[in-house]
Amino acid sequence: MVMRSYFTTFYLTEITVPDGQRVSDYLHPEWANLRIVQGILPEAKLRDELATGVRAIFTGPTSTTVHFSAGTSRVWGVGLLPLGWATFVGAPANTLADRIFDAAIEPAFVPFRPLIEGLFGPVPDEQAELDRIVAHFAGRLGEPLADANRIEAVHTALVDPETSNVADMAEKAGLATHTIERLCRRYFGFTPRTLLRRQRFMRSLSQYMLDPSLRWIGAMDGHYYDQAQFVRDFHLFMGMSPSEYAAMPHPVLSGVMKARQQAAGAAVQALHLPGKG
Repeated sequence: MVMRSYFTTFYLTEITVPDGQRVSDYLHPEWANLRIVQGILPEAKLRDELATGVRAIFTGPTSTTVHFSAGTSRVWGVGLLPLGWATFVGAPANTLADRIFDAAIEPAFVPFRPLIEGLFGPVPDEQAELDRIVAHFAGRLGEPLADANRIEAVHTALVDPETSNVADMAEKAGLATHTIERLCRRYFGFTPRTLLRRQRFMRSLSQYMLDPSLRWIGAMDGHYYDQAQFVRDFHLFMGMSPSEYAAMPHPVLSGVMKARQQAAGAAVQALHLPGKG
């Protein structure tokens, strides 16, 4: 399916809690996402930016956590791979990375407004809603981008667990390091070094979340020198220690990660292979 080149998944999350109550959780660093909400609107905080009362939340590519709370709601999400960003957003990803937006009013996301305004019908209908999402993006596909093959080559090199540094990445992608730097900032949102560090961290975190019996030491990626290095990355990407994170309930993300692993073969968006969503 052609859409797999552009997206991680189109996913529906349904949250049901007693009236007046909310659940909270932490999103992990990931690719860009559009989330369109029906029901009680969420609150989401990314560093010092707060989105509240927003029906369509767009986050750029992230290298940090998003803390959110939600009431009873249905949330359709669209995860954009780097090629999807290049095709459907167009603005330089590094200028919108680690940012959170009201997609209904942010100028960069004007093309998404028909989807935002027309997604939900008078009654919930999962298949009809999914069909509208697919139709929206299929209708916006044009000629292939000039950088498309290079974006996918860089992405493939990035998600390869054997890639340990930028030189490896450039060799596997068959591109000069300065070209890798340009493509990563423009379409991926961050420098190659930051992206590789994020991959290493997310491989470790997803291993632990899928099997906590491994404990952190057993879940750590093989590219870590020692546990201290992993702890530093945990503070960098999640803003807390591994033990603090493990002690928290994860009422939304635990279920989402297991479902994503089963359905798409990757528990978190950062680990999706290009063309394999």
